[in-house]
Amino acid sequence: MVKKRWKFFKSIHFKIALVFVLMLLLTLETVGAVFVRQLEYQNLNTFKESIQLKPYVNASLKKQLASRNQIKANKQIQTILQDADVSNVDEITVVDSRGNIRGTNQTSSQSLVGQKNTDSDIKSSLYSGKTIEKNNSENNNRYYTLITPLINSSKNQNNVEGVVYIRANLGQVYHNINNITIIYLFAAVLSIILGLILTLIISRAITKPIEELKKQTEQIARGDYSGHVQVYGHDELGQLAQAVNNLSVQVEESQELTESERRRLDSVLDNMTDGVVATDRRGIVSIVNDEALDLLGLNKAQAVGKPILDILKLQNRYTLKDLIDDPGQVFLDFSTEGHKLILSAHFSLIQRKSGFINGIVCVFHDVTAQQKIDQDRRQFVSNVSHELRTPLTSVHSYIEALLDGAWKDEKLAPKFLHVTQDETDRMIRMINDLLTLSRMDSGTQKYNTELVNINKLVNYILDRFDMIVKNDDSKKHYKIKRFFTEQDLWAEIDTDRFTQVIDNIMNNAVKYSPDGGVITCRLYENHNEIVISIADQGLGMPKSAIKHIFDRFYRIDKARSRAQGGSGLGLAISKEIIESFGGNIRVESVEGEGSTFYVFLPCESVEEDLWDEGQA
Repeated sequence: MVKKRWKFFKSIHFKIALVFVLMLLLTLETVGAVFVRQLEYQNLNTFKESIQLKPYVNASLKKQLASRNQIKANKQIQTILQDADVSNVDEITVVDSRGNIRGTNQTSSQSLVGQKNTDSDIKSSLYSGKTIEKNNSENNNRYYTLITPLINSSKNQNNVEGVVYIRANLGQVYHNINNITIIYLFAAVLSIILGLILTLIISRAITKPIEELKKQTEQIARGDYSGHVQVYGHDELGQLAQAVNNLSVQVEESQELTESERRRLDSVLDNMTDGVVATDRRGIVSIVNDEALDLLGLNKAQAVGKPILDILKLQNRYTLKDLIDDPGQVFLDFSTEGHKLILSAHFSLIQRKSGFINGIVCVFHDVTAQQKIDQDRRQFVSNVSHELRTPLTSVHSYIEALLDGAWKDEKLAPKFLHVTQDETDRMIRMINDLLTLSRMDSGTQKYNTELVNINKLVNYILDRFDMIVKNDDSKKHYKIKRFFTEQDLWAEIDTDRFTQVIDNIMNNAVKYSPDGGVITCRLYENHNEIVISIADQGLGMPKSAIKHIFDRFYRIDKARSRAQGGSGLGLAISKEIIESFGGNIRVESVEGEGSTFYVFLPCESVEEDLWDEGQA
C-alpha cells in the first residue's frame, strides 16, 4: 500500500497536477498580494482625503491664531472645530506657534486648552514647518495622525502660526480591507480546489495515453506485439500513439525476420558436419553447435561462457592475441588411450566494416580418418617399395651372377633361374593383389554374384587341401576336421572371390600350424547368418596384433612371413571381399594356442523344390 502511494507521488499524473496547482497558487498569491496592497493604498488615500480640513477652515484657524485676543480667538477656534465637517476623526487639536493648546473638538479634553503641548511630533512640525503623517497602534487599535502646519505668508515671509493635530481611527478601514481579503482568499481557495479538480481531469486525459504507451512498450519489450495503443486525437500524443503502433508492427516484422534468420542459422549450425565455435571480443565462447560439443566431448554448460583457449586446450600453445593477429589452421589432438581423434581447426575474425574485431569464429572438423589415410598411404608406399625392392634385388643379383658366367654351370644355372622365377611370380602376385585392392578402393571391382550352396562350396575347397596333403609327401602334414550343419545354407556371393578368401585363410592355417596339426572347420547358421570358422593350432597372435591383422602389409613376424612368401595383403583383400557380400570377418587368437577366423555371411532362404538335387 505504501509503495502504491509513493508510486502515485512519483507519477507524471501527480507531477502535472502539482505543477498546475503550484502555478495557480503562485498566480493567485501574486495577484492577491498586489490587489490587497493596492486596496490598502487606495483606501488609506481615500481615508486621508476624507479627514483633511477644508482650506477655508485652515484659513479661519490661521486668522484666529494671529488674533491678539486669545480668549475670543479660542472661542472662535472651538466653534470652527465643532462646525468642521470632518468624519471618522477622533480628535482635532489646534496648537499655536508657542506650543499652547488653543482648541480641541473633544468635549472631555477642554481643560487642556491653554496648556502646553508635550507631543514631540507637534513640536517638530512647529519648528520645521512640515506636515507629519504617522500610523500608530494603541490597545490593538490602529490610528492615523496628521499634523499640518498653519503657515501665514506675508511680506515674503512664511510664519508658522500653529499646527492642526488630527487623529483618526483606522480600524474601520482595515476591517473593510480584511473583509475584502477574506473574500478574496475564499475565492482563491475555491479557485485552487476547482483548478485542482480540472488539473486532475486534464492530467488524467494527458497521462492516460502515456500509460497506454508505457504498457504497450513494456509489452513490446516482452516480445508480445499483439496489442495496439488507442489513438484519441491528432495532437502530439495521438501522433506518438500512432508512431508506437507503427513501431510495434515494424519491430514484430523485424523480430520475425531476425527469429527466422536465427532459426535458419541454428538449423545450419546444428546440421553442419563441422564443429563451429564463436566467441566475443574477449575470447569467451558465446555460440557452439552440437557437432562441436560432440567432437570436444562437452555439454553446452561446459562450453558456453568459457575461454575458447581452455575448451580447445590451446592455452599452453597460443594466446588470444596470437589467434587474432594470425588466424589460420591449427591441428588439435584430442586422442585418448582407446580413441584417436585429430581435429583441424580454422580460425577467422568477426569484424565490423570499421575494422573493429567483435570476436573469433573457429570451424573444425574431424581429420582423424584423413590423417589415417595419409599415414596409410605413406605406409603403403613404403611397404610396396620395400616389398618390391627385396625380390627385385634378388632377381638382379641372380641375373648378374648368370651374366658373369654362372649360366655355364649346369648345376647353379637352373637353381638361379628357379629362384628368379619364384621371385618374379611373387612380384606378380603382389602386383595383382595391389590391383585388386585398388579396384576395391575405387569401386570398380566387378563381382559375378550368384546364389550358392555354401555347404557344398566350402566342402569342395577343403577337399582340394585334402588332396594336396595326400599327393605331396614333401610338404607339411596336417588334418582337416569338419563340423558342418546338415541344413543347406545359401548365400549370394561371387564363387571365385569367396574361394580366394577361404584359400587365403586355409593357407595361413597351414603355414603357421605345426607339422601334424589339426585344422578345424565349422559351418552353421546363427540368427539367419551363416558362420564359417577355421581354427588352427599354430603360434597364435599377441593381443595387440589382433586389431591390426586385417591391415595392409601387416605381419606379426615379418621375416618369417616373407620367407614363406606372404605379401601381407591376403587378409586385407579377404576382409574387403566378405564385406562386399554384406558379411563380416573377424579373428580370435591366444598366443601359443592358435587362431580362429570367423566368416559371417547373410543367409538367403531358398525353397528346395525350385532347385535340382545336387545343384550348387
